[in-house]
Amino acid sequence: MEILLANPRGFCAGVERAIAIVERALEKFGAPIYVRHEVVHNKFVCDDLRAKGAVFVEELDEVPAGSTVIFSAHGVSKAVRADAAARGLKVFDATCPLVTKVHVEVDKMRKGAREVVMIGHKGHPEVEGTMGQSEGGMYLVDTVEDVEQLVVRDPDHLSFVTQTTLSVDDATVVIEALKKRFPTIQGPKKDDICYATQNRQDAVKALAEQCDLVIVVGSSNSSNSRRLVEVAIAKNVSAFLVDEPSAIKAEWFHGVDKVGISAGASAPEILVKNVIDKVREIMPSKVVQIAGIEEGVVFAIPKELA
Repeated sequence: MEILLANPRGFCAGVERAIAIVERALEKFGAPIYVRHEVVHNKFVCDDLRAKGAVFVEELDEVPAGSTVIFSAHGVSKAVRADAAARGLKVFDATCPLVTKVHVEVDKMRKGAREVVMIGHKGHPEVEGTMGQSEGGMYLVDTVEDVEQLVVRDPDHLSFVTQTTLSVDDATVVIEALKKRFPTIQGPKKDDICYATQNRQDAVKALAEQCDLVIVVGSSNSSNSRRLVEVAIAKNVSAFLVDEPSAIKAEWFHGVDKVGISAGASAPEILVKNVIDKVREIMPSKVVQIAGIEEGVVFAIPKELA
């Protein structure tokens, strides 16, 4: 059997930056360092940071006064920022710069007296943070059906933004539905879906065309990882999301000549290696690296932690 490895896969620049911020804060200030929400959606990464002294909380009222808190890569609402300032917490912001870009877009749109439709998944922390950039004048849609039922105040002054980790194909369908229903709606100057999300989805599409089975390494609460599975399935290939090697089942490989492996943007390469080792235990295999885009993107961490 052949194992084909997607490229690019795994960590993106935003995830690397977020993890580095937590690790540097722990080195500089010592444990505990509080992190609002999981800094990235990966169990292995968060467990490792917990072992080093990070404490993950859902809300700021769980953080003792005077403590250091880090905002996760998914971003936070303006209300959360105001709460942290009011409580005198020392804040380091690990929000991905590409999520911050969407926040800035929302702010400009609202200042321009435009209502904003966000395309995204309800309950996802990135969506909650982006919706929280304005006290009103925002609507959330996830599907074409949501668009059909959407009621806005002023259809002639409407804009849209998207969650950065959506399926590129699914987002395109919803955007087309919005444009059909609201012909004057305006989008951002540049696509909101991040480069890493798009690159990994394109790599999995190419992988699926060559494989009988696709395994995506990532946690179930990782939106971009789940989208990679959906992309493979859309190509009529069996695909599974695994958080760790023990989730892999031998029966998946019956009649399989080529298995593709990729990883979500929050999954470390060590997990990919462990998954490869597990697959080779089940079926003797040779590993082939598929050529792909070299990203080379780096986001700077806060100066105080550099």
